Amino acid sequence: MNILKHMEAVFVATVALAVSGSYLVDTLPQAHAKTEVAMAGAAVPVPVVVVKAKRMSAEEKQRSIEAERGGDARRI
Repeated sequence: MNILKHMEAVFVATVALAVSGSYLVDTLPQAHAKTEVAMAGAAVPVPVVVVKAKRMSAEEKQRSIEAERGGDARRI
């Protein structure tokens, strides 16, 4: 059997199986119970990171750039 000749039929059959399988899984009571439990676990607060530091002045920025580049601030 040449699969390329029947690719349209294979695609239609695959889509039909996927849609019917999805419908059947959604109708199962266990599937609904699992999603409700998973959603209840999502109520955990999201951790937040706060960074407190003072801003660098223009002179400090320039010194930092020079130190990073090895003293030559004009080199790009």
